[in-house]
This record gives sequence, structure tokens and C-alpha cells, in this order.
Amino acid sequence: MLQPKSNIDRLVPATHGGIDYAELGEAGISPEDVLDFSVSTNPFGPPPGVKETLSQASIDRYPDSDSIELRRSLARKLGLPPNQLLIGSGSTELIRLVVTAYFGIGDLVMVPQPTYGEYEIACHLADARVLKQPSVGTADLRLNVPQIVEIIRKQRPKGIFLCNPNNPTGQYLSREEVERIVTADSDCLVILDEVYIGFTDSAWSSIDLVGKGNLVVLRSMTKDYALAGLRLGYAIAAESIMSVLNKVKPPWNVSSVAQAAGIAVLKVDGYLDACAMTLKESKEFLVKELRRLGCSPLPSEANFFLVEVRDAASLRQALFKKGILVRDCSSFGLRDYIRLAPRTMPECQKLVGVLEETGVYQYVR
Repeated sequence: MLQPKSNIDRLVPATHGGIDYAELGEAGISPEDVLDFSVSTNPFGPPPGVKETLSQASIDRYPDSDSIELRRSLARKLGLPPNQLLIGSGSTELIRLVVTAYFGIGDLVMVPQPTYGEYEIACHLADARVLKQPSVGTADLRLNVPQIVEIIRKQRPKGIFLCNPNNPTGQYLSREEVERIVTADSDCLVILDEVYIGFTDSAWSSIDLVGKGNLVVLRSMTKDYALAGLRLGYAIAAESIMSVLNKVKPPWNVSSVAQAAGIAVLKVDGYLDACAMTLKESKEFLVKELRRLGCSPLPSEANFFLVEVRDAASLRQALFKKGILVRDCSSFGLRDYIRLAPRTMPECQKLVGVLEETGVYQYVR
């Protein structure tokens, strides 16, 4: 019988938040009736006028393979030359492009834990070895930067994935901490995943660090501007790295509609900042109310946070029956935690009400 490569046969897909349409179908629940606190995207929708722009996008011819107009618009906004930017169909595609270009059979790649599951999947696709550095059991599940630096210097991995702020913990490393990791070994490629930076408290810019020559920064327009149905992200890196990534990038990887949306959202000044300010208020409200209900949210500098519970899977299921989705963090190795991403204030108020009605105290340690 025809068999795939052995590394593909062993592959276990990563678990993600968001709506499982098959699950909703079995439960007889419409997607429109679900309040989704399991995904960390902008809950306020795209900026005004974007949906109208999409109707004008040309769909009868192939899209621009190089996303030239979008790259130029983004370059102007970031103060970068366009050739240091690569547009992708979401950050997950960019993760796989980096792995395809730089890691191969037997290469050691460091993936601090807990974190986004697609890093490990991408490495397994390339048959690279994954070195996990766990933070489970440490205070607030925080990454140990001195230990990471020591491991890089001793074991010389070919690369390291660093999610900042980290998913699912919301921990945000300082510039000094990231720079220590980037400079620990110039031959170690650092993939700095900043897809949640748009809603991060006191965010700092990592762009000038790409000059070190061993750094790729990933960001998400999907999450920032509520374009999850289109998929849109970008990478920032030195020209030497970009020339390599462009060799492995598929042609027409970003649709004409997604490119048009990206150009449109960049023209709307102040939208992201306004959303971030309102979302911060929702987060503060939700944290306060959860503490009132006896829960213990962990500190987070992102637009999501962890809550320790007795049984994450059971609580998720109880809320799902009420039409509310939360992220069961068992797939991160955190069976006693759920992750919540605040939404609009009325929606957060509804969540609190449902938690009270469900008897959340039954699930709290």
C-alpha cells in the first residue's frame, strides 16, 4: 500500500481555537449564535469601508505574486524598504516558508513551551528535530530567558521560534531579553512571532533588530484588522533572508481580495489604536469579574489571558452548550487552564452572566 514519508505519517495536527463547524453542526448550533472567546482577533470587525473595497477587487485574473502595492503601502507605514517585506496568506504560511527554506532533516530547532503548535508541526514537516524547553511549573508559566540563551550557546540549534507576546500565556519579553536571544548565536535563526503585538501593552519595535542578520519578524493583519476569513500576514527580515524566502514562496500565495483588504486597512488611521484602547477596558472588566467569581487569571500583556481551573475540557463543554467558546489549553500541555480573549463589553458581560449561571465555582481550584 502506498505510504507517505515517515515523518508525515507520524504527524499529529495542531489544535486551534475558533469555531469547529462540524462540532456546531452536530450540536445544532448556528455559527452566528456563537460568542467566540477562544480566538485572539480584533472583535470589532474590519475598519469602515473595507468590505465595500473588497467588492471591487478583481477576481477574474491571477493576483500579483509579489503583492507589490500592498508591500509598498506597508513599507511606507513601517519606514522600511519593500524588499525587506514578504506578504503571506496568514502568519502560519510564513512559518512554513521559513522552515522550508532553512531547516532540514535532523536540524535542531528550539521551541520553548508552552507555545503555538504550528511551529512544531512545521518542523516535523521538514523532518527537523524539535528541542522543547518547558516553562510548565514555573511562576506564571514564564519563559526563562537566561536558560534559553544557555541552551542556544551549548546545543547550537539551527533556529528558535519565539512567540512575543507568547501564546497562550500573554508573556511579553522586553527588548533586552529578545536581543540577548538574537545575539546568543549569529548562526541561529530567530523567528520572532509578533502576531499579537497590535494589542500589546507598552509594545516596543523590533524592526531595527533585523539588521542583526539572523532574525525574521512575523506579524498578522488577520488578527489586527479582523481579516480571519481572508488570511493576511507579513514577515520582516534582512534582504539576504528575504531573497531566500522568495525562492520558496508559492506564486499567487495571497489572493487579490486579501491584498485589496490589506491596502484598504492601512489607509485608515487610528483604527487599531482605538480598538486596542476599548479592548483593554473589556479585558480589565473581565479580569475583575472573574476574580469576583473566585477565578485566578494569570498576568498577561496581550489581548488574551489564562485562567486556572480544575478541568478545562469540562468547563469548555459546559460553556459550549450555552453558545460560548473558550480555549481549552490541554493541547498546550495545560489541562488546568482555559484561555480567554476579551470581546466587546456587552459580550464580556454576557460571558460573566453565563459563568455565574453555569456555576463556574465548580470548575475553579
